[in-house]
Amino acid sequence: MSEIDTQVIKLIYDRFNARDIDGILAVLTDDVAWANGMEGGHVHGREAVRDYWTRQWAIVSPHVEPVAFQRMKDGALAVEVIQNVYDLNGQPLEDQTHGLKDKTLLHVFHMKGDRIARFDIRDAS
Repeated sequence: MSEIDTQVIKLIYDRFNARDIDGILAVLTDDVAWANGMEGGHVHGREAVRDYWTRQWAIVSPHVEPVAFQRMKDGALAVEVIQNVYDLNGQPLEDQTHGLKDKTLLHVFHMKGDRIARFDIRDAS
């Protein structure tokens, strides 16, 4: 994995956990396809990502911590993460429907140059 890719991905998690939308949007392509972890599918474009996170952060407070990085055969970057989701008062959520509490996931980033062009979410198992 290139040093630039690693730095971009680490920045994404740092800025996401700090709720710095503009800091994240700066490293996305204009036409990014971003996985919608709440409703399924993908949102397309920077402003759609902004809208998605604005809606998400109005109802839950997720925290995502990367624990392992690897390059996939297709060149994408896979990041194993621990996701914790809290209510707006900081209490852990136990949502059996969406499995939001203390979940290990695989986040997959497809890069275009030094920007993220696509983001997918997969089960880590």
